Amino acid sequence: MSISKGKFISFEGIDGCGKSTQVKMLVNAMNNTERNTILVREPGGTIISEEIRQILLHRHISNISDRTEALLMTGSRAQLTYEVIMPKLINGQNVIADRFYDSTLAYQGGGRKLDLDWLIKLNHFATYDLEPDVTFLIDILPEEASKRKSKEGDRIERAGIELQTLVRDTYLELSIRFKERIVVIDGHDTIENIHSLIIEELKRKQIIQ
Repeated sequence: MSISKGKFISFEGIDGCGKSTQVKMLVNAMNNTERNTILVREPGGTIISEEIRQILLHRHISNISDRTEALLMTGSRAQLTYEVIMPKLINGQNVIADRFYDSTLAYQGGGRKLDLDWLIKLNHFATYDLEPDVTFLIDILPEEASKRKSKEGDRIERAGIELQTLVRDTYLELSIRFKERIVVIDGHDTIENIHSLIIEELKRKQIIQ
């Protein structure tokens, strides 16, 4: 769906892949070139979405059903899309998202084994058919990612390497299915090299100059 004058960029990857670092670096880089760029995160980004985030990631809540998890995730996303992302894009601002709907496909689809095609339809409904102009998948082995994370972690991070392996496999499947949109970046590279590759790809796609 094309509704905007601004550009919409999303970042994806398993927990501990380093995407949040790259998100912040890209926001700073784009704003340093006088581009009006904002950062949003998922789940969260609005009062309602942040309340949902507290439920989803609370480390002491363990009995959320897989379907409830998927619906809460997409509910949070629907509010963020409606309240923040679409208005900013329409007004010509660029939006960089630390996770968007591919996270639900990977975590609730691959990780929780919910039907992927059903989740795709649910996400289209939740996001008003909005799609990122480009999605960067920071790919890293789950064993390496686990070394980078804090021991505490949130409810989903504490699920362990088995879940993260399923999630990573699904992300890679999505990168093939949506190859026009998803760009896979090796997360084992240095922070600076990853940032440079992202900038080069955005220039190639003429998203930035």
